[in-house]
Amino acid sequence: MKSSRLALFVIPAVLMLPLAAQADAPGLQAVGVGVSLAQSPYAGADTSLSLLPLLTYEGERLFVRGLRAGVHLYQGNGFGLDVIVAGRFDGIDADDFGREELADNGIDRDLLDDRDDGIDLGLHATWKGTLGELQGSAKGDVSGASGGYEVSLEYGYPVALAGATVTPSVALSYLSGGLADYYYGTLNDEESRGVARYRPGSVVVPSLALSVSQPLGERWLLNGEASYQRLPGRLADSPLLDGDAGQFGVKVGLSWLFD
Repeated sequence: MKSSRLALFVIPAVLMLPLAAQADAPGLQAVGVGVSLAQSPYAGADTSLSLLPLLTYEGERLFVRGLRAGVHLYQGNGFGLDVIVAGRFDGIDADDFGREELADNGIDRDLLDDRDDGIDLGLHATWKGTLGELQGSAKGDVSGASGGYEVSLEYGYPVALAGATVTPSVALSYLSGGLADYYYGTLNDEESRGVARYRPGSVVVPSLALSVSQPLGERWLLNGEASYQRLPGRLADSPLLDGDAGQFGVKVGLSWLFD
């Protein structure tokens, strides 16, 4: 599975969280359309622009929020714990690398394999209070792509501003060696063909984001997010990447809210 094929069916979950928070009764909460602009870290790969459908469903136990679906294990007193299934769309087809850019890094593109997208299974916890919202997750690949796992912690503080909700947030993500090596390093088969070995190992990746949720009348909701991710040196130095440690992304969605 590649991100170019799956992007038509999903939208990053951050656009859907304000919708879920407004849910008063179980059922379909919202449908809409979104646009995602993402800068690829891979050498010679194009920045992706995707038109994406939006869907939010909230049941008493089951939920679907964009990239994430799951089951509520516990909800109460500002704390929630869920079992989640989430897509990981970090993959790339070998043909989507830039041949010249890889050659500058000492790699023949014809010797590379695809990096597949994955499916993660894990736990997600949320704490909400007067000081903001803290989210933590631990999830691992169950699709046979990387076989790695990620542990992340995110803090956000929503602020009401001119009728909108503005939420700055900061996050840290720990990528296991298996996960980082698969998407940012070289693979065994590639090395057997003559590609120089590069394995970054486990790393911590920091990121910043600013999201906005703006109601438009009684039925429409406009959501947007701008994000920045800083790749640590061991990832930015990968011969598969273009050497730019900073990665930007923008997401915008417009949704119709049901009763």
